[in-house]
Amino acid sequence: MVDISTISIVIAATSVVAGVIYYSFMLRNQAKARQMDLFMRLYLTWGSEDMKKATGRFLALKIKDYDDFVKKYGPVISAEPERSQVWEDIDRIGWFFNGIGLLVHRKFVDIRLVDDFLGYGVVLAWEKIKPLVYGWRKQYNMPKSFGWFEYLYNEMKKREQSSFL
Repeated sequence: MVDISTISIVIAATSVVAGVIYYSFMLRNQAKARQMDLFMRLYLTWGSEDMKKATGRFLALKIKDYDDFVKKYGPVISAEPERSQVWEDIDRIGWFFNGIGLLVHRKFVDIRLVDDFLGYGVVLAWEKIKPLVYGWRKQYNMPKSFGWFEYLYNEMKKREQSSFL
């Protein structure tokens, strides 16, 4: 026969288990909400007026190779107090995607979100900037420069390949 104290122990234990399950779901949902909030803030930065102008100027650039580009616009690292607007635009876009790449690598942002919101932009921007990055990496012995941007590009290309299979 089951007495009242046994029933109350079972009810208490069940309540604790239900509470733990509820709390774990809430934590998971909160983490997803924070991740989405972080990404949406970054996405709004991408859509800002300054970024749109920089992206337009960047995409209009004709980049043959690093040496030719440096002859036209000067070096990426300059002793001059004011750098060319071109290099400012390249930095703005490069640093943005470099940061997104690190967040994806550290799993703070889901690659699917990046793909859904910025996918083609990542690929287009990296393919455009790649000769410059490889050039200054070599010239200044900075092998990791924009490494997270390159990582992000590679991850996007993997997703692209897997979606066609």
